[in-house]
Amino acid sequence: MPPAKAGWISRGTDMQRGDHSERGERGERGERGERGEGELIDKLVSINRVAKVVKGGRRFGFAAIVVVGDQKGRVGFGTGKAREVPEAIRKATESAKRRLVRVPLREGRTLHHDVAGRFGAGRVALRAAPAGTGIIAGGPMRAVFETLGIHDIVTKSVGTSNPHNMIRATFDALAKIASPRMVANRRGKKIGEIIGRRSEQQAEARE
Repeated sequence: MPPAKAGWISRGTDMQRGDHSERGERGERGERGERGEGELIDKLVSINRVAKVVKGGRRFGFAAIVVVGDQKGRVGFGTGKAREVPEAIRKATESAKRRLVRVPLREGRTLHHDVAGRFGAGRVALRAAPAGTGIIAGGPMRAVFETLGIHDIVTKSVGTSNPHNMIRATFDALAKIASPRMVANRRGKKIGEIIGRRSEQQAEARE
């Protein structure tokens, strides 16, 4: 007889409870936190045990989310599934490398302007910050900014804490970032005019 229709069932992202095999894989996650390959570094955002339901029982596997960046304005994320954790991470890393995007940075340390992003039930707000602020973000968002090369930023996440939605909402926000040069080219003006107007708006906001 043909096998029953298969489906994937999530078993939680943190694997905080379970047998010895789960604790072993969690330990490997800690060792894998960051790895450099040439100019790119990658960070493991989450590892999730999943089960594929087939005739006769379940086949357990793992799903990984990895963020890859060069810390110079390029970043990407990817997901991967496999029966073993290392293979799932490898698939996610390769997927992330194929989806790298470039984000314009101000002075190579923060965003050019405030921006918001949304995906599904996840909503994030990103704000540019002065030098010395650091990365005020947690969880998956911090991994994105560290691999992107941002040093000063303030963020807020509202809604779901699902790492998939948070990552996608963050990338939705980053896709909206525009540098003064990009705005000047789009409007047919000089960069000095755009920067001068932004300075005036910031001065009015402080008053």
